Amino acid sequence: MTAAPPPYDWTGALARADRYAPFLSRAMGRLPDCVALLAAGEGEAALAWAKAQGAKTREKGIDDVGVALRRERLALALALAVGDLAGAFPVTRVTGELSAFADRAMDAAIADAIRRRVPEAEPAGFLALALGKHGACELNYSSDIDPILLYDPALLPRRERDDPGEAAERVARTLMETLARSTDEGYVFRVDLRLRPASEVSPLAIPIDAALTHYESSALAWERAAFIRARACAGDVSAGEQFLAAIRPFVWRKSLDFGAIAEIGRLTAQIRSNTRQAWTVGPNFDLKKGRGGIREIEFYAQTHQLIHGGRNPALRLRGTRASLDALAGAGIIPADDARLLGESYDRLRTLEHRLQMVADQQTHALPNDWAAIEEVARLEGLPDSDTLLSEITRITQGVGERYDALIASTGPGEGKAAPAMPASNAPVADELASLGFADAEELAQRIDGWRSGKLRALRSDAARMAFEAIQPALLAAFAKAPEPEQAFLRWERLLANLPTAINLFNLLEARPALVQLLARILSLAPPLADELARRADLLDPLIDASAFALPGDVEALIGEFAHGESDDDYERVLDRVRRRVGEKRFALGVQLIEGATDPLEISAGLARVAEAAIRVLTDAALVEFERNHGRIAGSELVVLGLGRMGGGALTHASDLDLVYLFTGDFAGESDGRRPLGASAYYNRLCQRVTGALSVPTAEGALYEVDTRLRPSGDQGPLAVSFDSFARYQREQAWTWEHMALCRGRPLYGSPEARAELCDVVIGVLTAPRDPAKLRADVLDMRRTMAQHKPAKGPLDVKLARGGLVDVEFIVHYLQLREGTALLPRLGEAIPVLVAQGLLPETMIAAHGALARMLIAARLLAPDGQEPHAAARAVLAKACGCGDWEAVLAGLAQARGAVASVWRELFGEDLEIDS
Repeated sequence: MTAAPPPYDWTGALARADRYAPFLSRAMGRLPDCVALLAAGEGEAALAWAKAQGAKTREKGIDDVGVALRRERLALALALAVGDLAGAFPVTRVTGELSAFADRAMDAAIADAIRRRVPEAEPAGFLALALGKHGACELNYSSDIDPILLYDPALLPRRERDDPGEAAERVARTLMETLARSTDEGYVFRVDLRLRPASEVSPLAIPIDAALTHYESSALAWERAAFIRARACAGDVSAGEQFLAAIRPFVWRKSLDFGAIAEIGRLTAQIRSNTRQAWTVGPNFDLKKGRGGIREIEFYAQTHQLIHGGRNPALRLRGTRASLDALAGAGIIPADDARLLGESYDRLRTLEHRLQMVADQQTHALPNDWAAIEEVARLEGLPDSDTLLSEITRITQGVGERYDALIASTGPGEGKAAPAMPASNAPVADELASLGFADAEELAQRIDGWRSGKLRALRSDAARMAFEAIQPALLAAFAKAPEPEQAFLRWERLLANLPTAINLFNLLEARPALVQLLARILSLAPPLADELARRADLLDPLIDASAFALPGDVEALIGEFAHGESDDDYERVLDRVRRRVGEKRFALGVQLIEGATDPLEISAGLARVAEAAIRVLTDAALVEFERNHGRIAGSELVVLGLGRMGGGALTHASDLDLVYLFTGDFAGESDGRRPLGASAYYNRLCQRVTGALSVPTAEGALYEVDTRLRPSGDQGPLAVSFDSFARYQREQAWTWEHMALCRGRPLYGSPEARAELCDVVIGVLTAPRDPAKLRADVLDMRRTMAQHKPAKGPLDVKLARGGLVDVEFIVHYLQLREGTALLPRLGEAIPVLVAQGLLPETMIAAHGALARMLIAARLLAPDGQEPHAAARAVLAKACGCGDWEAVLAGLAQARGAVASVWRELFGEDLEIDS
């Protein structure tokens, strides 16, 4: 049983409109048929009647677009206003209907303007972009519209003697007259073209290419905010959408943009200074521009969108309420704030409409006398003006507090106070010396060199000013870092590699805690410092506490990496995956040096990230490849991971050991416009996949891919069929290849193909074999490896005897000898072998200690040598030890346990370095 609709007060709404809104009263007198429908409670019918008035005008023989639109507009204004007053039409319905009418009106005016000049022409090559509330489908009750008019000189119809620019100007002036001129019928929309590029000097309509050049080179910061809500609304909409897609990088920047806050903060200060006399809620208070008003709610949403929308496409919404909800859903703003601001926005917009219904004026301010305010309150159905003003006061107070907090929170005062430098007039060398830098004089000269134009990132006045704002806190943080001089020099290298650093400086000023973290990264982790030198925006995700959470499962990561724009091409997909993988890897590295997460969890997280990247990029490469070559019926690509990738335990230095296979008939052929046989098809496809995973793009490199573990190694084809793979493994593979296969794990392919491949692998690994030959092969391989690949240093726990390579040899030897514990992850296989009595329990702890050291040392001691004291302390924490001596003792104990098992299994002693 459905609930009855709420009782709407149509009679009361009509009465209030007639008494308190002269504009509506006159409209009621002119449109009795509409009034009759409204009085009968037929709101939807009244709305449909209103929309039909333009067509009825033409049916009466009045072939004038301007007249038709004016009559439709008046009828729509009456139907929507009374439905709004009755409570039948919520504010979103009202603004949506008004915006849809603006689209129709603009489209009709463009077509009419073109045909007045070229009567037989099909309208083409001219378009309108809706900005502001029109773009967001949130038009006011009595709003002007702020379009940008663009044209394509090659497509715009014109007379032979007309220059394209002249023809476009005529179209623009004609459509403005159609929409904006006041006649006995009223007007359609006031049109404001001042948001177009260089409006003081530019024509009313601008060539598309000229507009693109403007937004790519010389647009101002406020224009970015304007384009958050832009959409193609009329004329050649397809061309408009292509234009907006082309300027998307201008609006949505890849890195966090805290400079946007400063720009909006300046604009807020300007607006508030102009309305300061009406800050107190009362006569003349501006619902739009006053403190806590409509504009501040819009700015609140847009500021966060500008900062985060470049990295999160889900935030690129036009509507204010939808944007607030999305920001809350992404954890960027509190849900309670989103709800309060959203409800306040709807209510203020409703009251704004009441002001505009009175006389059909584009006003946002309360009347300047109390009697008129009383009438606005009565029109809304409130008992008196005090009730209205009390409500507005409560709303704007809550909004203003939150907006003030946003602007204030982005300055240097947020969080802990940044350490202050000594007196600002002291020489830089003295300041550095007072902070404890050993080579203060030399470092001061280097800083002077930065400012003198030596570094590209500091050549502009704006960049130098932004750097001056963070220099005291930055140098103080470097001074407190574990290795101050190293941090300083790596910061210099980072600056030298950046074309611009203003966003980085703004980020560090807005988030002072990041300065301390940056100093630790530069001091402790050379690989992370090198990554930052290539991509300073890797710091962006660290402003969010979620950066210190482990990555989700592979499916969640795939959704994150694959989600982009609907018109993303192959190159954009490659760039996006590289960008997001880089952020994940960097955040995991920071977690490690901060001691926030067990290194084994970090290792597993790195593997999940890599698997998701493989899945997304292989899909993208396949789609691109199929455009030319089609598909092979009954056949598909399968990717097998080996080594640490197969074992689901990567480090920051790991490459990807991959083997490419395909199912189906070796003799098959693809069905595309350039068909290929199966072998050629999959070998070319896999070259494309390897490139997708490894070739540097504008966003840098991704992974090193090693395919040498495929059948016949470098001498064999890049991709082989399942049958060829199985036959090779059964008949030709060496023992070391079967050992590698122990960590084989399908990473890409359908569930059926993966299951089939697992069956092949298990069949090979459980096949009968000669234990004596297996033992001899294992020992021979390990001796050869020890001879040709000795340990790099005392912390090379992978290659050192008693280290991880020996653990792998032991585990794989037992897996092959016994045909058991065939799990690709060592951390899962070892406990099974222990449970079966094939290994002592000490191997579990030994593997954990060695693995943790390997994962942490790849960042903190990548050369295998013992690092400085601060890095040793971080390594100790990562390994779960109290100090460095405990680390060394634990490693010695682990290697001793491995050597003991080796002796028992193989009857030979290992030479364990002390």
